[in-house]
Amino acid sequence: MTVRATDRRLSAVSAIAAMLLAASALSARAADLSDTSWLRGTVADTPTTMRWDGLQLGAQIGISNLNADFSNSDSSQVAYILRNTTLENEFAPSSWTTLPKGTTNGGQFGGFIGYNMQWDQLVLGGDIAYNRMQSLQNSAADSIARIVNTSDGVQHDVTIQSSASLRLVDYATFRGRAGYAFGQFLPYAMIGAAVGRFNYTSSATVTDQMSGAQTGTFQQSATDGRNNVFAAGFVTGLGLDVALLPNVFLRGEWEYTVFAPVNGIRSWLNTGRVGIGVRF
Repeated sequence: MTVRATDRRLSAVSAIAAMLLAASALSARAADLSDTSWLRGTVADTPTTMRWDGLQLGAQIGISNLNADFSNSDSSQVAYILRNTTLENEFAPSSWTTLPKGTTNGGQFGGFIGYNMQWDQLVLGGDIAYNRMQSLQNSAADSIARIVNTSDGVQHDVTIQSSASLRLVDYATFRGRAGYAFGQFLPYAMIGAAVGRFNYTSSATVTDQMSGAQTGTFQQSATDGRNNVFAAGFVTGLGLDVALLPNVFLRGEWEYTVFAPVNGIRSWLNTGRVGIGVRF
């Protein structure tokens, strides 16, 4: 009986000791959990994404490179000069390439208004922009000469002298944009339509020295020119918005614009610009 009582006492003491050790361990664990400095550190290390949704207004400036292809700019003048002639019917001098391509650079300034919608980091939006050119005019002048024989027995020594100019006054763009926001940055791509306003001039002089069945010299000139001619276009490009303040951002863009031909003159525009905007 004495041994059994002693064993029971030892078992009770062991159980109490085990309970005390377990309680001590739980208390230490609770103390560790109460220190939330590791939680605060995790939140601080998580990058926050700026909000880009809402209405946007801004101003922008840039530099543009205007390329123009004048190869067909004198076609209508030459065709008019040589209308109803055997020379035009058989050899089509109006299709001869007289003028080359040209390129010029100039500044621009303008503004934009747009609207963004945002889902997590995906940002979709659109904008309308107006850009006024400071001085962006391209021109070319050249001549071409050929000797041909028509079916009526006449030899034609033909010289065509041409000149043309194209000035982009201003243009507007209507663009859709898709971007991916991270931190304070929003890179995006854009695509849309454009409308440009142009002034152009074009002139051609045809000189035909004839020999054979008919002799003599024929010379005639024609000119054409108009101001405020509108041409539709296509625009695409890449850009980056950088948030300076929650509602103020800096913008950098590269934009490529192709316009429909104006009096046979094809043109395209490369533009680099910077801008600043506010978000409401």
